Amino acid sequence: MPTLQIVTASTRPGRIGPTVAGWIEAAAREHGGFEHVDPVDLAELNLPMLDEPHHPRLRQYVHQHTRDWSARVDAADAFVFVMPEYNYGFTAPLKNAIDYLHQEWEYKPVGLVSYGGVSAGTRAAQMIKEVVTTLKMMPILEAVSIPFVHSLIGEEDQLNTNDIMTAAAKSMFDELRRVSDALKVLRRDH
Repeated sequence: MPTLQIVTASTRPGRIGPTVAGWIEAAAREHGGFEHVDPVDLAELNLPMLDEPHHPRLRQYVHQHTRDWSARVDAADAFVFVMPEYNYGFTAPLKNAIDYLHQEWEYKPVGLVSYGGVSAGTRAAQMIKEVVTTLKMMPILEAVSIPFVHSLIGEEDQLNTNDIMTAAAKSMFDELRRVSDALKVLRRDH
């Protein structure tokens, strides 16, 4: 069974990304379609702004933080990016984390969990599709878009989900598993 990596893209103080990511991680484990679920919080990963002297396509990494990040992404078969929308786009730390690597992303599907105000982060989700397809990733159609996310945060920073969110998460995980399995032959031949 494949490994799913869940990436929390927000790093700023007071963020709610870990709350949203915690819910999606629990939903992924409950789904059961993935052998391993690897949560990655970019605030904890704390990658500096891209500091590798060589193009990532060469995989000639000189820094240990890059080698560690490379190994983690390489081990994943599918991804979920949990991301807010900042000024109609996705976060700089997520772009930085993506840019560190190249081949490690190839032929892997990515599901998008976006959140925000009225737009539910959908503009950020649309914007990142151009970036990930350039890396031969496959953004899937099924997604979780959470509007007015602050109104769903309850006591003890728990996300109060609804049936629409739960159904969307299940559909996303079903499709991530299906596409990950289909792309396995490309990853193997690569």
